[in-house]
Amino acid sequence: MSTRSIFVSVLFVGIVALMVSCSDDDPVLEPVVAVTISNLEADPATGFNPNTGQPIGTTGKFKLFSFESGATVSNSDSVTTKWDIGFRGTTIIVNGGTSGPGSAQAQIVTGIFDEVTEAPETGYASDNGTTYAIPTGSGNGWYNAAGGGPSSPTIITPIAGRVIVVKTATGRYAKLEILSYYKDAPASPTGTEPARYYTFRFVYQPNDSRKFE
Repeated sequence: MSTRSIFVSVLFVGIVALMVSCSDDDPVLEPVVAVTISNLEADPATGFNPNTGQPIGTTGKFKLFSFESGATVSNSDSVTTKWDIGFRGTTIIVNGGTSGPGSAQAQIVTGIFDEVTEAPETGYASDNGTTYAIPTGSGNGWYNAAGGGPSSPTIITPIAGRVIVVKTATGRYAKLEILSYYKDAPASPTGTEPARYYTFRFVYQPNDSRKFE
């Protein structure tokens, strides 16, 4: 074999090795998918006070949820970063600030869920003991409340176009849209259905990115 042939062969092998090496170094990206959660129990009541219409029999505990696993987390893990967000009645907490040991923050973005394709870079807030990152109260955050009292049950309705964006307890990003506050997500709730059962959809970005697609 000539010197030129040997040189070409060595060059070819080197290029192939470099390509393989670069390919091995490329990160493997996990898929970004939309998931719907139905009937997540957010401390449901066992009954209502006939005089005030207020719920009774609640525990006061939050139902904790992890976007990474797409599942609820035991309250025994409340002092860990295994959870990102917690639900109790209409109040939603995030795992950060005064609510948990994580670094979770959140904000509400106005827009169509599918069209929120990237998490904002700034604008997040933490729970601070006085206010929540996801505001409570009718019209302040994700819902409107109408009615109230023993003869007129309060009806909780998610506000269309309110998308909650969360920077998770471990620094990833997720977006969620609450679809219903009632068991089995009735299309037109009357307030007599079992309440404090969330149906929502979310997208979790498992990679080092703020994009939701």
